[in-house]
Amino acid sequence: MTGPDLHSTSVALSSGPGRAGVAVVRLSGPHVRFVLETIAGIVPEPRHATLRRLRDDLGEVIDTALVLYFPGPASFTGEDVAEFQIHGARAVLARLLVVLCALPGVRLAQPGEFTRRAFEAGRLDLSAVEGLADLIDSETEWQRRQALRQMEGALGDAAARWRQSLIEAMALLAAEIDFSDE
Repeated sequence: MTGPDLHSTSVALSSGPGRAGVAVVRLSGPHVRFVLETIAGIVPEPRHATLRRLRDDLGEVIDTALVLYFPGPASFTGEDVAEFQIHGARAVLARLLVVLCALPGVRLAQPGEFTRRAFEAGRLDLSAVEGLADLIDSETEWQRRQALRQMEGALGDAAARWRQSLIEAMALLAAEIDFSDE
């Protein structure tokens, strides 16, 4: 996968595929505010769910949805992020994705792209990215706990301690070599 186009806004289904009561569609990128104004008629107050009718370019209602806005850099990807919690019917999801991708600068996300954007923005380190993947794939309670610890930085913290210990050992070794006669 090549890096994301930083001039585009990516959109993807964030919940599981298939028929469901609710589906979550997420957007990330520079055009999020434009998309919200165009589809939902407003940019909601940050981090507050707002019930809105989502409309296409002809004004036809696509669905009634909870709309959330997470301004960057304090979002998962470090960019502006929006979330639509729509009814999980395949037809609703398909129509919303068609309408969103018809907007200028909006395209379907590549698999893992939101996580990659978070990594490239410094919001996650490589260990946290791997922990997130493990958390998504976890099937047992032990796997869930381990992945969550890794995602929250346990491995990165341990590596930082190991690095500090190695630096101290190198400094002591260098001092021993430089002053071996004393």
